[in-house]
This record gives sequence, structure tokens and C-alpha cells, in this order.
Amino acid sequence: MDDIARRAFMQGAGIGALAFTVGGVEVLLTAAQARAQAVPLRMLTPDEAQTLEALGETFAIGARQAGIAHFVDQQLGLSPGYALLTLRTSEVRPPYVDFYRAALGGIERASQGLFGRKYAQLTEAEQRDFAGRLRQNKIEAWQGPSQSFVYGILRNDAIDVVYGTVEGFARLGVPYMPHILPERSW
Repeated sequence: MDDIARRAFMQGAGIGALAFTVGGVEVLLTAAQARAQAVPLRMLTPDEAQTLEALGETFAIGARQAGIAHFVDQQLGLSPGYALLTLRTSEVRPPYVDFYRAALGGIERASQGLFGRKYAQLTEAEQRDFAGRLRQNKIEAWQGPSQSFVYGILRNDAIDVVYGTVEGFARLGVPYMPHILPERSW
């Protein structure tokens, strides 16, 4: 990597930027910027992204605007050893997209069974009720990975994208001290 490219990369990493492909060119953007610019998703389908955004918003207010779907999608496109997803620290074997497809598909099937609508179309109260049932393994006829495991992984993704940045630390009133805790690069 030449000095200019390395410098640009390090500046991008400092603001939580990730490499996204826009118009055939790789650019550094935050997940929120990628969402705002409607960068095309490469791994998740639009329906999967919609479900992930709605569920992420249930877990951590601001996850949709912070770009949870773009964050997860970008990470799923990386070599598994470089992914910043919580799933990487579990016993789930790559490709990680298989887990997300099974989890998000299970959420949609269960939402349709319980409420007759897609998760993103549920009221806020229904979404919270669904998330509570998911956390407690109380969705009957569930088809997908363990309910509480799905809850934990997707909740961590939402929290990571909302609070795992300099701005997230500031929102919590926690001073960011890179010499103690370096910022995660997303």
C-alpha cells in the first residue's frame, strides 16, 4: 500500500469508515453514509436488509440510520477472519451469510405466523413483543437457529453499529480514549 493510500485508509478508520464499492470504485464510508447514499447491498437481499434494519431499531434506537444493514452486508463480503461481526466469536462456521439468511428468514416466518405481517410492518409494541419472545425462546414453531442466539447476535450488531463509534461514545457521555480502547473500524 503506498503512503497516500495508507494515510487515507488510516484517516477513514479513525472515523469508522469501511470500504464500499460505489460505481465500481472502492471508497471509504461509514455504514451510515453508505445507507444515506443508497450504496447497493452485495450480500443481503432488500427484504433481509429491511428486516435487519427494523429488528436493529428495536434493539438499539438509531441502528437503521447508523446503517446496520450496510455494516452487516459489508462485513459479510469480507474474508471471515477479518469480519468485525460478533458472530465471528461464536462456534458458527463461515460463510456467515448463511446464519443471517436463516435467522432473518426465521424472523419473517415467525412474524407472519404470529401477526400475519412482515416484521418491518409490525407496530412498535408488536416488534418489542416479538423481540421479547425471541430472547426467551418462546416463539412456537420457530424455524431457524436458536432463538436466543439469534437475539443475542443481532442485538450485538445493533449495539455495535450505534454505540461502537466515537459518536456513539459521545452520545453515551463516555470520553473516547484511543490509547485505552481503540475504536472499531466500521
